[in-house]
Amino acid sequence: MNAITLNALASFPQQLEANYAAIPAEFKHWSPSSWEGVPSEPFTAIEQICHVRDIEVEGYHVRFQRTLHEFNPTLISIDSEALAKDRCYATSNASEAFAVFRVARAKTIELISGLSPEQFMRTAVFEGYGPLSLRSLVHYLCSHDLQHLAGLQWLLGKIEAYRVQVRS
Repeated sequence: MNAITLNALASFPQQLEANYAAIPAEFKHWSPSSWEGVPSEPFTAIEQICHVRDIEVEGYHVRFQRTLHEFNPTLISIDSEALAKDRCYATSNASEAFAVFRVARAKTIELISGLSPEQFMRTAVFEGYGPLSLRSLVHYLCSHDLQHLAGLQWLLGKIEAYRVQVRS
């Protein structure tokens, strides 16, 4: 795996926390009137954090293990909105979510750092993505991270636009 992708994955927990910290406290659970144009799932700031945590553990950890240990498995996509509702993301504690996520991401980095070139070439079929390799999954995880950083920045833009409307 290339160093750029590994470094991006390793630094993501700090970037996620910093971007979340930029959201004003009174807007951590705020939803804009429209989610049009959101680059991630349409989740509030706290919901974004919980989503990233759960997708790491229940999505990518499972996908990596299945790809490594099964012959060309079919990997399911997770219904993020149902998970958010079932897990009550809206009332979750950000500190707890970040703590779990940091441990989970460290496990991810440890796993992928120890893989051989042959293991990175193992294949699977990912629902919504089609046939891929384990290396593909690593890149999709990195892409998912970036989508959520963009989602938090998008929310910051919506918050500022809302503040302008309220002042007018």
